[in-house]
Amino acid sequence: MDPHSRLSQFNQRAPKTGPFSPSVRFEPTQKVTLDKYTKAYSSSMPSDSPLFTSRPIATNSRVKQDEQFKKDMFLAYVNKAIREKLNGHSKDFDDLVDQFSPNKSTLAPTVPSLQLRIWLSALSHVLSRLERRHAPLVEAIVRLPWSTMDAVFVKSYIVFIGMLISARPEYLSLVLNRIAMGFTYQSGLLAVASNLEGSTPLTRRVIYDRQHTLLEHLLNLVPTLPSSLAPLLVRNFPHKRQPQAAHVAYIRNLLRITEYCGELSERVLGLIVDRALMVDVEIQVELEELEDAEPTDGELFEFDPFDTIIGQEGDSSDDEDVDDSLSDLSSDASSDSDAEDTPMDTRHVHDMVSKLDAILKLVFDHFNKLHSSILTVVPSSPSIHPTTTHDRDPQSHEPHTLLAIQFHTLLAIFDRSILRTFKSRYTQFLLFWYASLHPEFSDLFLGLLVDKALFGSASASSVERAAASSYIGSFVSRAQFIDREGARRAVKVLCAFLGAHLDAVEAGNAASNNHSVFYAVVQSVFLVFCFRWRDLQEEPDEQEVGRKIWISELGVVQRVITSDLNPLKVCSQNVVHQFARIAQATDFTYCFSILEANKRAPYPVFAGVAPGSARPEDLHTFFPFDPFKLPRSGEYIQGVYREWAAVAIDDEEEEEDEDDLIEEDPTFDEWERQGGSCIPITASKRGESDDDGLGASFGGMSISPARTRTVAMAISVS
Repeated sequence: MDPHSRLSQFNQRAPKTGPFSPSVRFEPTQKVTLDKYTKAYSSSMPSDSPLFTSRPIATNSRVKQDEQFKKDMFLAYVNKAIREKLNGHSKDFDDLVDQFSPNKSTLAPTVPSLQLRIWLSALSHVLSRLERRHAPLVEAIVRLPWSTMDAVFVKSYIVFIGMLISARPEYLSLVLNRIAMGFTYQSGLLAVASNLEGSTPLTRRVIYDRQHTLLEHLLNLVPTLPSSLAPLLVRNFPHKRQPQAAHVAYIRNLLRITEYCGELSERVLGLIVDRALMVDVEIQVELEELEDAEPTDGELFEFDPFDTIIGQEGDSSDDEDVDDSLSDLSSDASSDSDAEDTPMDTRHVHDMVSKLDAILKLVFDHFNKLHSSILTVVPSSPSIHPTTTHDRDPQSHEPHTLLAIQFHTLLAIFDRSILRTFKSRYTQFLLFWYASLHPEFSDLFLGLLVDKALFGSASASSVERAAASSYIGSFVSRAQFIDREGARRAVKVLCAFLGAHLDAVEAGNAASNNHSVFYAVVQSVFLVFCFRWRDLQEEPDEQEVGRKIWISELGVVQRVITSDLNPLKVCSQNVVHQFARIAQATDFTYCFSILEANKRAPYPVFAGVAPGSARPEDLHTFFPFDPFKLPRSGEYIQGVYREWAAVAIDDEEEEEDEDDLIEEDPTFDEWERQGGSCIPITASKRGESDDDGLGASFGGMSISPARTRTVAMAISVS
C-alpha cells in the first residue's frame, strides 16, 4: 500500500493532547493460527468434498539452509583443525580423528552416520592440503567399518575414497590393504561387533559386494592398481590351518576379482593353486588313515557362508581362534614347521580333505562358469561334463580365444608349480579337466610334457623329466578324451626315445649314464599298454585275420625288456606284473621268465645319478592321475575319466607261469566293490617284498603307495 495514501496506516496518528487510552496502548493484536484458518475454511466447505486436501507447510528451503549452515560450520572446523595441526596445536585435530574412531567397547562409530557424511563432505574440500602429519586422520577413516553402515553412507564413503586416492596417491596401499582384509572371513566378525543398533541384519554377501564396488571404483581411477594389490592378496590369504569357511570366503572373492580385473587372473589362479598344493601334499602323507573314517558334521551339513546372516552361523569349528592371533598365521609361514605341530589324527585329515575338496570345487565352478557362458549360443542342455565338446565346431573365434587364454595361464602354473611338486594327488586334475574342453588343449598339454620329459632343456632336472614322463603315461591312460590317434602318437614318441636311448647306451655314450628318465618312460609305456592296448593294434589284412598286429614302434619294447638296463626289475612291480599279464593275454610278449630271474638278480647300479635326487623306486611309484576320490569336486572328473573296469580283459585267467610267481589275488570286481586303490597283484616272493600296499587293483587305480616313503614332499626347483 502506498504510504502517502489517505487510507494508509501511517495517517492514523494518536491525539496530540491527553494521555493514551489504556485500551489503545495495550490492546492485544488478534493472533491468527493455522488451526483457526483450517476451521474457518472447513466450515465453508463440505466435509466430504474431494476438493479439500490438507497440505503441510513447505519447509524445504529452511531445511536446506540449515544443512548448508551446518556444512559451513563443519568445513570451518576442519580447516581450523588442519591448519592448527601444522602449527603444532593438535587438540582440534585429535577431536576430529575421534569422530571416525570406533568405540573400543562396541567397535561402532561414536557418531551417527549422517554426521559422518557431513564430516566426509567437509574433508573432501581439503584433501589436497593433507600432509604426512595428517596421516592419523586418514588411517581412522580407512579403518572405519563403513561396509556395515547404511547404503547412503556407503555410497558417500566410496566417492570420498576415490577422491582421496586421486588427490593423495600415497594412501593407495593403505586403502588396498584394508580392502584385501575385507575379503577375509574374519572381516565378518568385525561386522558383528560394529553393526549399529536397530540396523538391518547383514549377510557376508552384502559386505563383500560393497568391498568389490569400492575396488572396481578404484580400478577405474588407478590403472596401475593391480601391481599394488597382488602382494596384499597374497599376504591376506588364509593359512592352511584356518577353517574351511575362511578359505571358501577368500577364494570366492579372489575369483570374483578376476572377473573385472583380468590382469590379476594369472597371479590369483597361481596363488590358489599354490595354496591347494600345500594342503594336497599334506593329505598325501596321511591319506591311509582316512579310508574308513566317519564323515564330519561339516561334510553332512553344509552352508554357504555368503548367505548366512553375520553372527548367526551357529557353533562350528569356524569360530575357533578368531582373535587377532590369526593374523600371525600368514600364508608366508613355513609349512615345514606346521607339519610337526599338526596333530596326526583322523579328524585333522578329514578337515584337510574337506578343505581341499572345497577349494578345487570353487576353481572347477569358476572354469565351468566361463565355459558355460561361452557355450550359451549352442542349444544344448547344460552339463558339467564337457565330453561332447570335441564334437562341436566353435562358431565364434573370440569365445575359444577366451578359453585358450585361461588354459595357457593354467598351463604356465602347471609348469611352474604343479609339475615340480612331488606326490601331489588332486590339484593336477584342474588341468586334466580343462584339457578335456577342446582337443587343442590336450595336445598342448601333451606337447609340454613330451618337451619336458624327452627333450628337456638344460634347466630341467632329471626329477622333473621323470615326473613329466609319469604324467604322460597317466594322462594318456586315464583321459577319455584322448582318442585312438592321440594315444598312438604318444606311444610312438615314447618308443622312439627308448630306441634312441638304447642306441646311445650300446654306443657307450657317457651322457646316458643317468637312466632315471629312461625307466620313467618305460613305465609310462607299460601303463599306457595296460589301458590302451586295443588302440595300439593295426587293422589286419585279409590274409592275417585272427592275428594281432601291433604298431611298428612297439617293437622296441621287446628290446627294452631284454636289455641290460632290466626295466622289469626297476619299474613299479605292480605295473610290471599287470603289463606281463596283459602282454601274455594279448600275445604281445612274454615276460614271466625274466620276472622269475629277477627274483635272484641284484638291483641295477645307477651310475651318474645326480646327488640328492629321488631314488628310482620312489620316482616310479608316482602316478599323477590316480582315481579322484574327493566327493564334491569329483563330479567334474567322472565324465572324462577312464576307469579300469571299462578296459579290463573280460576273461582274464591265471597262467601256470603266473601262478608260480604271484600269489592269489582278489578279482578286479572285488577290489572295485571294496574301493580298492591299487593293482590287484600282491607282492612277489622276491626278497624286496612290496608289503607297503602297492599290490592292489587297477580297478581303484591308485598305483601310488599307501605307506608314506621318506622323500621330500616338494621338489626344490623353484
